[in-house]
Amino acid sequence: MPGPRASPRLSLPCRLGLALLLPGVATAQAVDGGTPPETEAAAPAVPTEPEPPRETRTVVTATRLPRPLRDVPATTVVIPRAEIERSPTLTQDALVRTLPSVATFRRTPSLVADPTAQGLNLRGLAPSGVARGLVLLDGLPFNDPYGGWVFWRALPRLGLDRIEVVPTGGSALYGSAALGGVVQLFSRPITGPVLDADVSVGNLGTGFAAARVADRWGRVGASLEVEGLTSDGYRIVPENQRGRIDGNTPSEHVSAQARVEAEATDHLSLSARAGVFREHQNGGTQYTVASVDLAWFAANARLRTDTAGAFELGLFGRTQHFAQDRARVTPDRNFEVRSALQDVPANDQGGSLVWTGPDMTLGGTHVLAAGVDVRRSDGRADELLFPAAYTATTRYARTTQGTQLSGGVFVQDLYTVSPALEFAGTLRWDTWRNFDGRQLESFANGTTSTIHFEPRTARQLSPRLAARVRPLDWLTLRASAYRAFRAPTLNELYRPFQVGTVLTAANPDLGAERLWGTEAGVEATGPRGLTGRVTGFWNVLDAPVTNVTLATPLPDGATRQRQNLGRARVRGVELGADWRLSRQWTALAAYTFVDPVVTRAPGQPDLVGRQLPQDPRHRGSLAVTFEDASIVSVTAQLRVVGPQYEDDLNTRGMGGAAVVDLFVSRHLFWKVDAFGAVENLFDRQYLAGRAGVDTLAPPFQARVGLRLRDVFSESSARAAPGAPGR
Repeated sequence: MPGPRASPRLSLPCRLGLALLLPGVATAQAVDGGTPPETEAAAPAVPTEPEPPRETRTVVTATRLPRPLRDVPATTVVIPRAEIERSPTLTQDALVRTLPSVATFRRTPSLVADPTAQGLNLRGLAPSGVARGLVLLDGLPFNDPYGGWVFWRALPRLGLDRIEVVPTGGSALYGSAALGGVVQLFSRPITGPVLDADVSVGNLGTGFAAARVADRWGRVGASLEVEGLTSDGYRIVPENQRGRIDGNTPSEHVSAQARVEAEATDHLSLSARAGVFREHQNGGTQYTVASVDLAWFAANARLRTDTAGAFELGLFGRTQHFAQDRARVTPDRNFEVRSALQDVPANDQGGSLVWTGPDMTLGGTHVLAAGVDVRRSDGRADELLFPAAYTATTRYARTTQGTQLSGGVFVQDLYTVSPALEFAGTLRWDTWRNFDGRQLESFANGTTSTIHFEPRTARQLSPRLAARVRPLDWLTLRASAYRAFRAPTLNELYRPFQVGTVLTAANPDLGAERLWGTEAGVEATGPRGLTGRVTGFWNVLDAPVTNVTLATPLPDGATRQRQNLGRARVRGVELGADWRLSRQWTALAAYTFVDPVVTRAPGQPDLVGRQLPQDPRHRGSLAVTFEDASIVSVTAQLRVVGPQYEDDLNTRGMGGAAVVDLFVSRHLFWKVDAFGAVENLFDRQYLAGRAGVDTLAPPFQARVGLRLRDVFSESSARAAPGAPGR
């Protein structure tokens, strides 16, 4: 299910559940040519409205406004609901990684990866555990408030309508978290009564169950979704390095979220949602354990007026607790002891007010938008340390904490000169302040030491200009230039961490990362549903926060430290093609080349010319789908990733890999489907990380299950072959 593709079902209303960092961003390219509407369903389907013409299909994330796919002026990739349902992947991070321009830190999925190592990376922009892209759920920012990483398993799949990916600098509308772009997950519209369920079991002790119920009573609608997953994992350390302490990587999670919508009047709509999530994950040994508890809420009000445009107010809040054990392991990996126990409680609150004006005519059509948002994040890391040996000055406990307050204002003009020419200009000003930062250390002799970090305030101006030109009906040209930034998180400023045997120190003196970038692309449509795209991009990242290898270890044994590393250049090209070979056959292909190189590194001259770690130059995917509602639905998918390095010095390399996945679905009776899914069909073994000890990417994983869909819908008839799917 590879890269750039358009959703064939994007004409549904796109009301955001919350508008914190402004629901939508600055530019988007609508890429058409996904699965043919006639063959979209792989399971029981109910009659739906005819597929809308291409010109009316819409995306939201890139311009904050529902816009026709072919008209938005910068890159957007869409994974529609049909492809989500056909994906062999089990978790959301694995799903988005099927797009070659999307990656998470290292190659391990959230099924076995520590929650703090699940950062989002777009177009190879300096991967790390901290996301350099913003993740939204119906407008709600979902990045962790303390560390910026993403709890992917807290995003249930059954209720998703589509995923929109904008892999380009988005700070002009979204602020700090959108340095490298935006990924937004949209919930299915609330209709009803509807009941959906999904149950599957597989090897590696995998069990999955999910259910969604929704209904509507006149102007009021509500939905509830629950999900649970358990897995025994696999032996993540290669056999030639494995010791007696190494076992499987079991994990489990449960999540639930509820949503209520109400049309209070013809002009005023209200919505609210809340969710809870719990995850427990084991890294393969007794003392490499992590857990997450999360609760969140959001509320939204949208007022539409006849003359003054629309106003949207959003509020949100979240509280969470992350806990992690760390281990000290002997070289032969036959013995381990707990080296540290860390608890990280955190919370955040925020809100926004956004105005979207009515159409204005002045040398064309202008749609103005403006907004303001604010967010407060607070967190603390409590560490209990277990040193190998004690002296009077041995540190045995450490607490670091801090608070970050950020906010921004923006203005956007979407200027349509003619159907063939459109511009989007955006300007945003942000400010953020870190305060109440301190570190308290306790020593074996009973003494303590306290360090208070000076409050720091910084500001950033983020402009963006994009254009779309269509000289011929089948040819579209797009280009944009932008500036973006990312403020360091509380985690990077104050919390040390350990992966394998490598301890990385925090750095309270970190500054913001800043990005200058440009992209340009062409899209052409041909006969028989063939669509091709080429997009080139060039980004210069100043002062990226990077885990730098130290010449001399720090007193606590840290051999790396987070530092602003001078400058990196990330340039590349994306290629994509969608082809509807017939009513039953669809092919999707995509390839991303990225050249991520350090160009300046004061104090670290050996890093200049090195490739950024965890960043392969080559990634590609190919998916072929056969879909016949009366026979079977089959998707075969090839994912290819090139060689990459674990470390900044490029001394620990990891080879490339080619992995085949498969999904098969068959309608049984009534509204019940049977399906089978396989990831890594040929059990390809390849490295995922080399942080002190080598770790493996997931092996062969297979599962079978049943899907129950639209149980209470008015029609139980299955769409006839060739009829529009749901």
